[in-house]
Amino acid sequence: MRRGKWLGFMLFLLFACNGCAGEPERETDTIAYTQDQTEIDEGLTVVGVSQIGAESDWRIAHTESIRSALVPENGFYLLFDDAQQKQENQIKAVRDFILQDVDYIVLAPIVETGWDAVLQEAKEADIPVILVDRMAEVSEDLYTCWLGADFEAEGKNAGKWLEEYLAQAGRAQEEIHIVTLQGTLGASAQIGRTEGFASVMKEHANWNMLEMQDAEYTQAKGREVMEDLLDKYADIDVVICENDNMAFGAVDAIKAAGRTCGPEGDITILSFDAVRAAFDAMLAGDINAAFECNPLHGPRLVQIIKELEAGRPVDKIQYMEEAYFDTDMDLESIRETRAY
Repeated sequence: MRRGKWLGFMLFLLFACNGCAGEPERETDTIAYTQDQTEIDEGLTVVGVSQIGAESDWRIAHTESIRSALVPENGFYLLFDDAQQKQENQIKAVRDFILQDVDYIVLAPIVETGWDAVLQEAKEADIPVILVDRMAEVSEDLYTCWLGADFEAEGKNAGKWLEEYLAQAGRAQEEIHIVTLQGTLGASAQIGRTEGFASVMKEHANWNMLEMQDAEYTQAKGREVMEDLLDKYADIDVVICENDNMAFGAVDAIKAAGRTCGPEGDITILSFDAVRAAFDAMLAGDINAAFECNPLHGPRLVQIIKELEAGRPVDKIQYMEEAYFDTDMDLESIRETRAY
């Protein structure tokens, strides 16, 4: 590690001066969730992580995987920032990490655009940046690698699943009315899942997308948007939810409206992420299928950073292994093996 003693001293000053001079604290604390500064020694690699927030079960699992992997026992000291869904907080956190001269920066960008300046600053400071989960629309020389899911493939898989499901139900030629609860507009997962599903839709002239609305990846917003869509459209056959929490909100709205969903209901619901609660929803007969987005990035991050520390090259794009699950499977047995 390059910066041990100096960084330890700087962190001590940051802790000591926190709240000094009467300055109001911003909504998120750049060094929240760090290990105690006394643990820093020259043998630890210091990693600053800027996380989007805690908007969903998936995000919570993602954070926990990273925090449990980047620990002193594995050779790391972690600085963790929760941006609370605000890009300006993430940009400030990255700049704070640069000032603290960390060894690596891990960034889960809330949206794809607006990162050029701050990542250029990291490059000029000779600090490698690893992007996780979502991509940033920047020159490739501004980040070392990206780790995450193939969101477009997830969307395509959902479309192909729906194609087979309708065929098996004898509905392949019916007019199918679809609505989509999208994630945060401009986020990589939203873009990829929307485009992937749309590519399959093009093959089916009888599939009609009634409307797509941003439901912000949250259960509360998912319910609110679904209530609006149910008021607008009397005949909804399929709801595409670009994460599980929005699907839970959609189920709540459908039931409150006196409608039915799931394998035995009138409305087919497809979801993304496949957290444990999604298995519960499938077992309860509320959701038809969930398409996995693996949040367990922590161990792969450890591997990537250790490769870089050893001076070895790493692949620029690295995908996590993923699957899908539906109500025809032995969901109870699969659920027991899930880590998230």
